[in-house]
Amino acid sequence: MSEIRIATRYAKSLLELAEEKGVLEEVHDDMVLFGEVCEDNRNFLLMLQNPIINHDKKLSILQSLFSKRFHELTLAIFELITNKNREAVLPAIARQFHVQYNIHKGIESAKVITTFPLTKELRKSFEDVVASMTGKKVELIEEVSNDIVGGFILKIGDRQIDESISGKLKELKLKFSHNPYLKEF
Repeated sequence: MSEIRIATRYAKSLLELAEEKGVLEEVHDDMVLFGEVCEDNRNFLLMLQNPIINHDKKLSILQSLFSKRFHELTLAIFELITNKNREAVLPAIARQFHVQYNIHKGIESAKVITTFPLTKELRKSFEDVVASMTGKKVELIEEVSNDIVGGFILKIGDRQIDESISGKLKELKLKFSHNPYLKEF
């Protein structure tokens, strides 16, 4: 079974259990923080994926790092997954939990790529645009990239609005590559 399917199943189950117990927000915060730790610390991620390290050792590391900060339900899922020798899937479970949480709460995730950090006013404008397009609350993810030269790229689900200079240049290049005076065979 693929990692994404396994992660989705665990994430859905954890979401339902957390909601049933009334600790959905706490578990969500835990999973977001865990995902950030995995993203920011490559050595931690490699430790989880390493088949040579004993599963009990991985569990003790997880408990020592997170037992004081995380909710007991989050720690219980860590223990369950470690006992099933699937700790390598934990980062994917954290990502999928966040996705399932957004679906459950009716939050649309959007990503905006610009060449500079957004001001509060611009951030609010992008959130308003996404909210009007989707009719949902918005979680806006910002990315700064010099590759787009100027303008912005807004990604909402499978839709993309490309108002970047690099996008316009590619469009123009494509138009110039087509010569209407040459007969194509």
